Amino acid sequence: MVITGRFVLLALLGVLPVVLFPEATSLLTWAALLVLLAVADVGLAASPRRVGVLRTLPDSVRLGEQCSSELVVRNDTTRRLRATVREAWQPSAGAQDPEQGVVVPAGEARRMTITLRPSRRGILRVDAVSIRSTGPLGLAARQVTVPAAGVLRVLPPFASKRHLPSKLRRLRELDGQSAVQIRGAGTEFDSLRDYVRGDDVRSIDWRATARRRDTVVRTWRPERDRRVVVVLDTSRTSAARVLDEPRLDTGIEAALLLSVLAERGGDKVHFLAFDRRLRARVDSTAKGNLLSSLVTAMAPLEAELIEADWSRVPAQVRAASPHRCLVVLLTSLDAGAAEEGLLPALPGLTQRHVVVVASVRDPRLDELRADRSTATATFRAAAAERALLDRAAIAHQIRLLGAEVVDAVPAELPPQLADTYIHLKAAGRL
Repeated sequence: MVITGRFVLLALLGVLPVVLFPEATSLLTWAALLVLLAVADVGLAASPRRVGVLRTLPDSVRLGEQCSSELVVRNDTTRRLRATVREAWQPSAGAQDPEQGVVVPAGEARRMTITLRPSRRGILRVDAVSIRSTGPLGLAARQVTVPAAGVLRVLPPFASKRHLPSKLRRLRELDGQSAVQIRGAGTEFDSLRDYVRGDDVRSIDWRATARRRDTVVRTWRPERDRRVVVVLDTSRTSAARVLDEPRLDTGIEAALLLSVLAERGGDKVHFLAFDRRLRARVDSTAKGNLLSSLVTAMAPLEAELIEADWSRVPAQVRAASPHRCLVVLLTSLDAGAAEEGLLPALPGLTQRHVVVVASVRDPRLDELRADRSTATATFRAAAAERALLDRAAIAHQIRLLGAEVVDAVPAELPPQLADTYIHLKAAGRL
């Protein structure tokens, strides 16, 4: 049994007669009357155990967007149900009205809507609903928690999608160039055009020239059907927050933009989330929409508080693509973790593949380095300068090993990584 605020007010009203007649009899009489009223009210309340609850919930929602969880409360008793229904969502679900009052006549049902605005990516679960059935006097209530399981998948927001049209436009411009220098004979034929002075005579199509009686040459376009392997580091370094966002989430944004851009550019994309074991894998060769498969696989990813085992990454890349491909490593350039794990593993990748290492840089380091107004600020500036120099040294070592480096602040990492991919494609290095 649960007492309500109305019961407390009624008990306070009894203070006056007790003060006027300060006897044990009056006190006991008033207490017995209160108990009798509360018990009678509870007895007249509808049983919450005979209340049915049916939940309707969307399968997924993007982070930052709003959705609704609908509950159908069905009264299977013979009495009128006056209840307060409370959802058991965790705080990150952003439930704006988790507790609502509802009145359901006997044998009928009512629908209630709870607005959700999740503040974290991942899998949100709700297991039960608490129902408090109040009696007709409103003095006491019967409460029970009934199972009503629900799962909501909060997908990455893919805010970097706004860069996709401009990057695709650059890819199409690259794809439509009349002459592109690409190694080997694996280029794709594009079209025929009239010969102009300066064209390579080796590109003349003699059969077409004989048919047209005019000299024509073949034009080529950059090879399609290349392979791009994106490896997202989910180890402890990805748990660090940069501008109030986990480094893992920024890596997800960059991986989404690059993967969708490469897939629409005609390349095959393989996404791997890895630390010491494979956490997720998505291949563009599988059936279904690539973007939908990526966000579904990325939604439950969480940073694991363990060191990444980079010695296993070359084997994972070979399993995804046995041929030469572009390997993008989304990880951290922190001095300790990179020197012990990433740098020793890079030669095994750069010997066979084109490798790009992308990392998030904290813009506060630049702000701290510039502030020398006080003694404390000067020490912080020295620490920030040391951290930036360490990152620059790691990036230099990575370049010496034959890999490209993209080191940018969170907002600039996805577009800069996409630009690097386009540059490599234009240079014929893929």
